[in-house]
This record gives sequence, C-alpha cells and structure tokens, in this order.
Amino acid sequence: MKEVIKRLTEAYGPSGHENEVTELIKSEIESEVDEIRIDKLGNLIALKEGKSNKKVMLAAHMDEIGLITTHIDEDGFVRFSNVGGISPYILLGERVVFGNGLEGVIGKEKLDSIKELEFSKMYIDVGLDSKEAVKEQINIGDVATYKRDFSNLGDKLLAKSLDDRIGCALLIEVIKNVSNLANDTYFVFTVQEEVGIRGAQTSAFGINPDLGLAIDVTRTGDTPEARKMAVSLGEGPAIKVKDRSVITHPKVKDLMVSVAEREEIPYQLEVLEFGGTDAGSIHLTRGGVPTGVLSIPARYIHTPSELVDYDDVKNGVKLLNSFLQETIE
Repeated sequence: MKEVIKRLTEAYGPSGHENEVTELIKSEIESEVDEIRIDKLGNLIALKEGKSNKKVMLAAHMDEIGLITTHIDEDGFVRFSNVGGISPYILLGERVVFGNGLEGVIGKEKLDSIKELEFSKMYIDVGLDSKEAVKEQINIGDVATYKRDFSNLGDKLLAKSLDDRIGCALLIEVIKNVSNLANDTYFVFTVQEEVGIRGAQTSAFGINPDLGLAIDVTRTGDTPEARKMAVSLGEGPAIKVKDRSVITHPKVKDLMVSVAEREEIPYQLEVLEFGGTDAGSIHLTRGGVPTGVLSIPARYIHTPSELVDYDDVKNGVKLLNSFLQETIE
C-alpha cells in the first residue's frame, strides 16, 4: 500500500488537472470492479455490485492545491495566484513544478515587514531570462504544484498532497480486498474538491446514492500549542460529527461507531471548526442523502509536507471494509 501512496502523492494533479492521478488510479482498479467510467466533469466512478440494489457512495478527491500563472514579466518571472487554500508564508523558497515538468522556485519582492507578504508580492523563478523563453514552455493559466518526494518514516508517512491522495489510497485498497458487499457500492474519485467540492456535487447527482461517505484528512490537536482539538495521530481514524460543510447524519455516525466498536478498531470522534469535505455536496444532493465522513488525522495540511500515521490508514481500511458489510435500511 505504501508504494501506491508514494505514486499517488508524487503525481501531478491540481484542481482541474487531475488526469495523471485519474489514469494511475484507473490502472490500479479497473480489473477489480464491475463497471468503471469517467464522467463529464472528470470524476472517476467505479462500481462493485453488492447483495442489494441500495447504493452506497464513497468519495475521495484526487485534486491538490496549486498556483496558477496570472502574468509573466519581461524578465521571465512568473506571477501567480492560488488554486485552493494556500498561505503565502509557507511558499518562500519552495520548489514547484508545472504539468509539463518545468520546475521553479518561489521568491518575493523586498518588503518592509513580513506581515506585508501576499501573493501579489511573490513570483516563481523558472531559471529563464525572458518572457519569450518562458512562454515557449508555459502560459497564462498553467498551474504549478509543490515539488516534493514521498518519505516513508516507518510508522509515519510524509508527503505533499496526502490531502487527499491518502483517501484515494484507502479506496484503492478497499476495492482490491473487500468481498461480500451488502449494497451496490460506488467508489468515486472526485475532482475539484479544493475549489468548492464540485466533483462530488455532480457525481452524487448522477449516482443518487442511498448513503454517502467522504474519505478525507482532518486536522489534529496534538502539536505544540495547537488549537485544541480531540484528534491525534496514531489514535485511529476519525468519525466526523461536524465541520463547516456538513453535520453528519446521526444514523451514519452511529453505524460507523458501532462497527468500529464491534470489530475493536480504534477510532476518534471529530468536530472540525474550519474546513469541509465532499460530504458537504453529497448530503445536499437531490432530496438529501444521509452522509458521513471517515477522516485520517494529518498534521501540516496544505503544506508541502503533510504527515499521517500509517496505523490510522490501515485501521481506516479495516473500518471501511467492515462498514460495507452493513445492509442499508
């Protein structure tokens, strides 16, 4: 599983440009499912048939945050804006890569105070000396992402884009190993979550599920002087109660808790004060869908070096495998 996570996290796939990730996932699962397709927005949808025709939708997003080119000056410096939630304070000196492989480093203009730092004061230096030379390789609207390798720290995994390639890895592992599904189960690898949970909205409308579950990362409260939050690395996957996009349907939450306790799988309950997941779109689809979230605790989300505990990942797989044996009433 770690090799799959490595390939997923090192792949290029900012919002709206998920093709490389899509093809990687498709190659991993297409022989393991009953149907597979890519919808008009780019969501990868795979079906494994179950004992009943009730429909369960599991969603993990493929896209990552990025930087979009807004201007190229005469000396070849690339100005940019953000795609998704990025703080300018973590960008200085970072290496980035565009979809065609062109790499660069992020610099800033002279500032009287670091508090003045904002995207308009920053640029990407791709090592070329003129606008013409740069435009031979990239143009306005091209998107760069962090250039970082996956690191296997043993019990911990360190990489860019674990938000939410780790969720994608969980779904891949479940697809490969789950059997005796109680319900028709749609494994959806969504697009454009980081810019407004868009792929989940269109895919859920098309599937019209009886139950939805998003698989994503969540923040922790276990680092020095962190914002107080009852989620820690290594204490098990988190079952969401609430975030800014969804209040988990109580029957879904209770079912997830009962499955975890029955199977003796460690878990945590999560209330996230900021942020949301694909569940925010799924639960509002059509006449409403009872929806929950399984979260993998992660430190340093939306930075070039996100950190998760591998035991949480493995226990997340176990919980999903067991949850999918439950008949939906």
